Amino acid sequence: MTRITTSLTRRQALAGVGAGVSLVALGGCQRALSATAASAGPATGGQTGAALLEDVAYNLLAHEPERATGLGVDTGVHAALRAQLEDQSPAGQRAYAETLRADLARVRAFDTATLDADTRTSFEVVESAYSTALDGFALPYGDVAVGSWRNSPYVVIQNVGTYIDMPRFMDTTHPVRDAADAQAYLARLEALPAVLDGELARIRDARAMGLVPPDFLLDQAISQMEQTIAETAGGGTLVESLASRTREAGIAGDWRGQAHALVSGPVTAALRRQLAELRAQRAVATPEAGMWARPQGDEWYAWGLRAATTTTLSPDEIHQIGLDELAALHGQMDPILKEIGYTRGTVGERMRALAEDPRYKFAEGDPGRKEIMDFIHERIDWIKAQMPRAFNTLVDPNLEVRRLPLAEEPGAPGAYGGAGSKDGSIPGRMWINLRTTDLHRKYDLADLTYHETIPGHVWEGEYSNRLPLIRSILSFSAFSEGWALYAEQIADELGAYDDFKVGRLGYLQSLAFRACRLVVDTGLHHKRWTREEGRRFFVERNGSKPDEVASEVDRYCSWPGQACAYKIGHSEIARQRARAQAALGDAYSFRAFNDAVVLGGNAPLDVMAKNVGRYLERAG
Repeated sequence: MTRITTSLTRRQALAGVGAGVSLVALGGCQRALSATAASAGPATGGQTGAALLEDVAYNLLAHEPERATGLGVDTGVHAALRAQLEDQSPAGQRAYAETLRADLARVRAFDTATLDADTRTSFEVVESAYSTALDGFALPYGDVAVGSWRNSPYVVIQNVGTYIDMPRFMDTTHPVRDAADAQAYLARLEALPAVLDGELARIRDARAMGLVPPDFLLDQAISQMEQTIAETAGGGTLVESLASRTREAGIAGDWRGQAHALVSGPVTAALRRQLAELRAQRAVATPEAGMWARPQGDEWYAWGLRAATTTTLSPDEIHQIGLDELAALHGQMDPILKEIGYTRGTVGERMRALAEDPRYKFAEGDPGRKEIMDFIHERIDWIKAQMPRAFNTLVDPNLEVRRLPLAEEPGAPGAYGGAGSKDGSIPGRMWINLRTTDLHRKYDLADLTYHETIPGHVWEGEYSNRLPLIRSILSFSAFSEGWALYAEQIADELGAYDDFKVGRLGYLQSLAFRACRLVVDTGLHHKRWTREEGRRFFVERNGSKPDEVASEVDRYCSWPGQACAYKIGHSEIARQRARAQAALGDAYSFRAFNDAVVLGGNAPLDVMAKNVGRYLERAG
């Protein structure tokens, strides 16, 4: 389970942003968002719709207590969750599926006819997430993300597994404010060996049925786990985080000693058991990258695509969509490249040449890392000031930018981000990969920042955090990643690149990159492409940086289907906007449309379309 848990002109897009709008500071514009529906409907069997949704939420969190901590709801009668971890064993996963099955039946049995639209939407979201997850649990192997984004056929690999998640989670999410928090920290360390052994049982079972990851993914996972073991044998982050934070908080006790005994002993021993299994897998692994080469791989991939895109599009349909959208985006990039002097070769060839222009590179090493961090913070400040032009309902995210942990950087994408906790105690974060500054360029880093922070993932998450708890838990890649791409479009339409044409190339290349993902993901898992064919498509067709796409393609091999969510989601949001403009004409409002989508919360694409339909009924 996952732990820690259509092109329009700028003038068209900003129609409805009147000249009289006051562009005041973001904090001064924030409006309160209702945490519950205005009307939860009458009780059915003694329980209101809102109460049922709350009950369902905590039933889910009982199986994923790390999510409760991340949301800041492991308090009061639910405080025990702070000392627990998810049961990763086969029996624990079966119990999780049984809870989902029982609660899905309760949700389907509830009479939603008299519920208000917002609460009815929440019921639709639960039904979609749970039914899809249960289909995933019915498959013979894999890690199922319940209403989240990281489904994988491989329970432990280069970017999946407790060995990766837990150090970061304990250091950045688990609170240490008092002795009770510190004791809960130790309790989680005590539980960690059983969690690792639960994963071990599942990957052994998968190998017994013929499921072995590609050899190149295992090489990375083995190297990363060896690095993790070298760290835990001496204590490492899991120990130092508790020791330093208890010291800073003035919490008396030998916290370092207790943590060190657990981490260097039982935790490290459990990691070594996992490492031995990965080495056994490597001895029989093959280089085939796609799910087509795995037992029941076609069935697993069809489910992975459905879970990621919330559609029933086939691999062939998605592949063609990617090719068509890539051609259209390159058609927009070509005249800009010619205007700045890049006139010869394909768009991909010219973008590769642009990437080598020293004017757009960051310095090497730590000076360049500081330059990148400063650049990101400057762009965040700029985009924050633009938000009153794009939304009627504003939020003020608690936000920080952090470098990815060193052990995670080799298998990670260039960056990722997400919202903070529901109670505001944990900030939203943009995690930036700085293993080399050559991963980033001055013409594409601004766009990446808007995607991960404002008005992208961190911004969108603030709205979901104001919905009922179950809506803060459940998310759908097609919406969240589609929204983040739409956030890039919003930034462009607000003028982010008016004085920096090369920056617009970076934005368009970002969209083209996501179109390439549709082609490469389906190429790998359905059309039997090799890993090298996938990498070459990005570099040759889109001019992507080789260092960037190396880990990207490997990610598609371990998260089949997930990469298709981005552009499918963005294209649907753009289609809904065109629908709104056509329906409303002069009454169309850029800000009102954006509100309608983001206030509806993270939802499957068909539910999002229903929310837009209700907005059109109100505005028409």
